[in-house]
Amino acid sequence: MSETSTALITGASAGFGRATALVLAERGWDLIITARRAEPLEQVRRATGATALPGDVADPAHRARLAAVLAERDRLDLVLNNASALGPSPLPHLADLPLGAFATVLQTNVVAPLAVLQLALPALRACDGTVIDISSDAAVMAYQGWGGYGASKAALDQLTAVFAAENPRLRIYSFDPGDMRTAMHQAAFPGEDISDRPEPETVVPALLQLIDTRPPSGRYTAAELSVAH
Repeated sequence: MSETSTALITGASAGFGRATALVLAERGWDLIITARRAEPLEQVRRATGATALPGDVADPAHRARLAAVLAERDRLDLVLNNASALGPSPLPHLADLPLGAFATVLQTNVVAPLAVLQLALPALRACDGTVIDISSDAAVMAYQGWGGYGASKAALDQLTAVFAAENPRLRIYSFDPGDMRTAMHQAAFPGEDISDRPEPETVVPALLQLIDTRPPSGRYTAAELSVAH
């Protein structure tokens, strides 16, 4: 059996997913990366040597292709469910949130991560792997305009917690990276200057702390991990 650690990263073409992929590749990990935008994903593939599958994790046909690639591996040490949908921009109040757009957010932020975990679970169990689902403080705080996205992340937190209870041999985390200077965060604040937010690369060390130290399954924030480190 190969000793090389393997990770599946969704939403890997930009932002936090891209930053994590680059660092894990430097560590010698074998990566499977996916994202909706093919050209930026190809750039990450060239930089990391990863297996890249462009597509939408909310699409069952794309997930079937991911499952076929996973079946070719003899282990899966990490699943990073990073792909997320924000919803309409500017962010509307719940009274004005189009229900179709909300359903799309739930498909991407809740249903798709669970579907990925279902197809990845046998490989994760084979090497007592790690799952990291990307959460948000909007899952636990009430911010005007963030109701749809926040509700999806609250649902993902609960899903993650129950999945951990049902798979005690694995390490399963909700990880809140905090505000970052990403395209999605910019979309949440159109026309505003978000240059004061930290670059995604600065948050990766907190994620690596989860991967390296494997604390008990649960919800962790980058801020608390950085303080603990």
